[in-house]
Amino acid sequence: MFQVIKTEGRARRGIFISDHGTVQTPVFMNVGTSAAIKGAVSTMDLYDLGCQIELSNTYHLHIRPGDDVIRDMGGIRKFFNWERPVLTDSGGFQVFSLAPLRKITEEGVKFASHIDGKRIFMGPEESMRIQSNLASTIAMAFDECVENPAEYSYAKASMERTQRWLLRCIAEMKRLNSLPDTINPHQMLFGINQGATYNDLRIEHMKQIAELDVDGCAVGGLAVGEPTEVMYDVLDHVLPFAPQDKPRYLMGVGTPENIIEGVYRGIDFFDCVMPSRNARHGFLFTWEGTVNLNNKKYERDGEPISKSCGCPTCKNYSKGYIRHLLKSKEMLGMRLAVMHNLYFYNELMSKIRDALDHGEYENFYRRYATSLSQRAE
Repeated sequence: MFQVIKTEGRARRGIFISDHGTVQTPVFMNVGTSAAIKGAVSTMDLYDLGCQIELSNTYHLHIRPGDDVIRDMGGIRKFFNWERPVLTDSGGFQVFSLAPLRKITEEGVKFASHIDGKRIFMGPEESMRIQSNLASTIAMAFDECVENPAEYSYAKASMERTQRWLLRCIAEMKRLNSLPDTINPHQMLFGINQGATYNDLRIEHMKQIAELDVDGCAVGGLAVGEPTEVMYDVLDHVLPFAPQDKPRYLMGVGTPENIIEGVYRGIDFFDCVMPSRNARHGFLFTWEGTVNLNNKKYERDGEPISKSCGCPTCKNYSKGYIRHLLKSKEMLGMRLAVMHNLYFYNELMSKIRDALDHGEYENFYRRYATSLSQRAE
């Protein structure tokens, strides 16, 4: 299912094989939370933009339209017409970040929907059943994502509960995959490492996950307010204890700089809403640095967002026109901007893989680790 074909330092070049297609890693998963990329970008567009894996969210799809609806439609890949792999987040982060009222017990979490206040219960078994209905390629274990900073005692208790939940997720996933009417009987399961910013808890939990029959290991609960240096320090400490023969996924990360640093430390999978969210507000990424189309200096700019970019937006439209669309709140403006940023992120991963293939990642790292976050001239 996963093979590391080359390394450079701690960075890994790999191949991930699933029933829904082969993925070259390191990879960035394009986020379509509710089975759609915000900004009117379709799954057909994603092929042209270089997307290998789409990510959707269990919590949001359970709320709307309902995982039973998607099951009746043949699973999420058929639902939104996508032939490549899909990863579904477990809903744990959304339960803890969106639900206005929640009560955590050993069984799971009782919470109120952020849409209509309806009372909902979700635990490990419920999350697995929802994700089985969605029939994604990869399901994520149900976990508790604590806020940073967190008290050590609470972080430890939460990590231990997350591990007990993981054992229940594994058992339920095996049961669901064995049922004759399961849409995807080969659904994979990734465990999620927790422990806040305490390296001893992180290491202890990763050791426990490594002993279990899971298909991959994710590092969760980071990029939630702590300084980036702290996130990198956690990765430096915990990744040596992750299985060498399974993919490693850094959840919810991040900026181009974060991704380059994450690969440098041995991460294989990334996801983040940043490229699409920032694009909808006129903030764009290029190889020359960042561009903020809200700046008046672009009002009469007839050049593309980036002359070095091969995306459909840069081939056909100017900064001045896209700025006008965004200022006029025309949907086309958001669509063109989002397409550019997603293309950039997917091209970033392609160039990272190419650098690893040729033993040049150290040079790539030194050239781009900080320059991509600087403002373009």
